[in-house]
Formats: sequence, structure tokens, C-alpha cells
Amino acid sequence: MRDNISSFDLVNAFWHFFQNPKEDGAVYNIGGSRHSNCSMIEAIRMAEDLCGRELDHTLSDEARSGDHIWWISDVRRFKQDYPGWDYRYDMKKIMEEIVEATRERAHVQIE
Repeated sequence: MRDNISSFDLVNAFWHFFQNPKEDGAVYNIGGSRHSNCSMIEAIRMAEDLCGRELDHTLSDEARSGDHIWWISDVRRFKQDYPGWDYRYDMKKIMEEIVEATRERAHVQIE
């Protein structure tokens, strides 16, 4: 399980911080939190639904070195310090944009 954040939402968080930096050394955890998260299997299924076909993939039970099995970011401190910031993209919208960008790059419609 991983949380996912769009580049727009991340850069927007940077922008809010840049506009009004808080105390020296403030540390924030930025990610998709419970707003936007899924497992790899869920992400594959979403991509398959959006593409309208099965994807060729392999999954491994072997964890990558140093990898978390489960991670959900806690963005409460950032949202408390920057109440004007919020997510625009959820998991579905992130995946839709990835699929559309892939289609545009390939110059073919995935059927």
C-alpha cells in the first residue's frame, strides 16, 4: 500500500511553503495520505480499466531493500501550517492523466 501525490499537488505544496516559510528547520511529510492511496494490484487494475485491456505485468513477493510494506503519509502538520493548500488530484485522476499522457506520447490510442 502506497500513497500517491500528483506533481501538481506537490509543487503547489512547495509554492505554499515558498510564499510563507515557517520556522527554521520545519519538517513536513508530503504525500497522498489517505486521500490518494492504493496497492500495486489496485493500480494495475485501475490502469487496465482505463486502458480497456489487460496489462502485461509481473509481481514479486520479494521486497526491495529498505522498502516499506505499507506507507500512508501524515500531512496534518503541513495542512495545519498551510490551510490554503489541499489536494486537487485523487488516485483516479492521477491514473487517468498517466494513461492519457502515455497515449499522447505513443501517438496511438490504446484499445
